[in-house]
Order: sequence, then C-alpha cells, then structure tokens
Amino acid sequence: MAQPAAAFLSRDFLRYQLARVVVIIGAEAQALAVAWQVYEITHRAIDLGYTGLILFLPGLVFMLPAGHVADRFDRRRVILVCYALQAIASFWLFWLAWTGVNHVWPIFALLFAIGTGRAFSGPASSALVPHLVPKEHFVNAITWGSAIFQLANIVGPALGGVLFTLPLRGRLHGAGLVYLCTLLAILWFLVLVGSLHVRPGRMEHRAISKEVILAGFHYVARTQVLLGSISLDLFAVLLGGAVALMPIFAQDILHAGPRGLGMLRAAPALGALAVSLWLMVRPIQRRAGIRMLVCVAIFGAATVVFGVSKSLPVSLAALFIVGASDMVSVVIRSSVLQLATPPEMRGRVSAVNSLFVGASNELGEFESGLTAQWWGAVRAVVIGGVGSMLITGLWAAFFPSLRCADALTPEALLAAEVEQTGREVRQL
Repeated sequence: MAQPAAAFLSRDFLRYQLARVVVIIGAEAQALAVAWQVYEITHRAIDLGYTGLILFLPGLVFMLPAGHVADRFDRRRVILVCYALQAIASFWLFWLAWTGVNHVWPIFALLFAIGTGRAFSGPASSALVPHLVPKEHFVNAITWGSAIFQLANIVGPALGGVLFTLPLRGRLHGAGLVYLCTLLAILWFLVLVGSLHVRPGRMEHRAISKEVILAGFHYVARTQVLLGSISLDLFAVLLGGAVALMPIFAQDILHAGPRGLGMLRAAPALGALAVSLWLMVRPIQRRAGIRMLVCVAIFGAATVVFGVSKSLPVSLAALFIVGASDMVSVVIRSSVLQLATPPEMRGRVSAVNSLFVGASNELGEFESGLTAQWWGAVRAVVIGGVGSMLITGLWAAFFPSLRCADALTPEALLAAEVEQTGREVRQL
C-alpha cells in the first residue's frame, strides 16, 4: 500500500510546499486585483488582454537564458532572487494603489518585472523538486505539487475577491489590500525557501556557449518519450481548450449567468483536485504511457460533450472529467520531464516545457476565439475536442517510446526509449 503523503516525510519538500501554496494563492489574488484595477482606470477590455500578454512575454523572451541559469547556478538561490524581484514589484503595486495611480503603464511595467521573475523561477523551481525527495517518492511529490497548485488556483481568486470588497475606510482597501497580502505571502515564501537544507549547487560545468544554451532543445528533440509527452500536451490543449469560450456558453447557450460561469470555471479544477487526491492513494505504477494517451483521448471526448451540451449539470460533469483526465496527463508528463532528463540539464529542459505549456495555454485561448469567430462557439469546441482525439491517435503511432513507457522510473523510461529507437540516451 502506497503512503499517500510519502513525499512530506522529507523536511525540505514539506517546507517548500507550505511556501508554495501561500505564494500561489497570493499570486492568483493579485491577478484578480490587477485586472479589476486596470479596468477601473481605462474601462477598455483590450487592456485586460494586455495584462496577460505582458506576463507571458518575458517567458518567451527569456526562455533560453532562464533554463541555462537554472542549470548553471544554485537553483534555490535563483528562486530566492526571482521572488525577491516579485516582492519588490508587489510592493510598488501596493504603493501605486495607495497613492491612487490613474495610469496603467506603471502597472504594466511592474507586471513585466513579475513575469520576468516567473520566467527565471519556473525552470529552477521545476528542476529543484527532484532534490527535495528520495527518488522513490518523486511521483508522489509531483502529484502533491499538482494538487496544491489546483487548490491554490481555487482559493486564490476567491480570496482576492473577498479582500478587494472588504468595506474598509481610508486608502488601505481594494487593490491595495490585496497587493499587501500578496507581498506578505512572498515574504513567507522567501523565509521558508531560505530555510531549506538542500543546496543543489552548480549542475552545468561547461563554459557558456550556443551549444550549451540550446542543449535543452536538442535533448528534447532526440528523446522520443520527452518530445512525445510535451508535444502531445501542447496540441491537445491548443485544440481542446474551451476555457476562453466559457462566458459564451454560460450566457448564450446554458443561460446560467455569472454564477454559472463561476461554476463552469471551477469544475475542471475540482476534477483535477479529486484525481490528485486519488493518485496519492493509488499512484500510477505501470503502463504510464498508455494511461497518458487514454486520458488525453478522454479529455477530447469530454470536451466534445461540453460543446454539445445544453444542460448545466451535464456541462459541469463534462468539465469535471476534462480536469480529471488532464491531471493524469499532467502528473505523467511532469514525472517524465524530470525522470528522463539528466540532473544537469533539468533547468533547460524545464524551460522548453514551460514554453510549450505557455504556448498551449495562450495560443489555445487565441485559437478558441478565432475558430469561434469563424464557426461559432459550439462548433469550435466540438471540432477542437475531435482534434484532440485525432492527435492522440497520431501520437500513439508516431511516438512508440511514449506508448510503451511503463513505470515512472528513470530505468523504465530509459529502457522504453532504447527499445523503440535503438538510441542510447544518457543514464540518470
């Protein structure tokens, strides 16, 4: 019988997750406050789009150097520096709200700073987790990390809304109060991460060069199990994502109003959280590749059901399954990402993965909006879901190493890669 909380036996992992849950809640609350404050200043919907774009751009611009930094320097120190930058930016957001700023460009500048911090901390954070737990507890750690992320994404916006609407007098109210709480959350994070015993040190010892910086791309490109799992997620979410169109479904198709929209937005996260809790008790032990492919196909099928549904309960059930199936895929992909990568390259490979994930989410929303403009919301979601299922079948044929991946261990993933491709990959 697996220990559901095995990863928390490690002191550093426990502290890291206690820090992480608070800082993610703070970040989600801050995102809500920023959107509301920007709209209050300009009353232009396009400026809300700019807030997301500005946060995403640093990841696109700094992806290669961020991965190299995560491998060349102590990953714990990289994370501390990045979150110190975000703490400074959150303080200035608080100061702008306190002084009653009526321009959005200072807010956008600070969002770019926050996005830069996230661009560099993302690969370092992902690559740090294997240092926090024994190898046999790593999949459990990934599962817990995904569950905590989903929980924080549910709590964060709700907390932000409550804080924003507290009837306080004076200047400490609304966005300013949210930013102050986010700043305190980041300080909590810095204290706990600073207390970690782990000191990974420098993993990449070669001198900086074009070859070293691009090594993550090259490693992913020649490792089928990695390329298959990362690209499968990219195209499945790119085609099957329906999040951007939920307001249309809530208002025009389901006639559920704002409350219905809130329920629709929460349903995938609840499904993901439920599956995370289940995987802690019944972890994935065999046939990981097949399970990932099947769950991505279920993701596509549930998206189709959501697209054709005209009943709110059916739509909620479909989105619950969308989130649940996607979580299985996330746990397997995240495990493969770290276990199939040499320790000294995990930062650069994680940076490549971050680019793929960011592209699937951001471009997926754009693709959904564009196809809905062409075909209508229902057809766009249904065609996207069918596309996700077709991609799953193609990837099962194109990436036999992914299809044949068995246990989530370095040895099993290495064996599947060698058996299917005949190429030796570096033993972890």
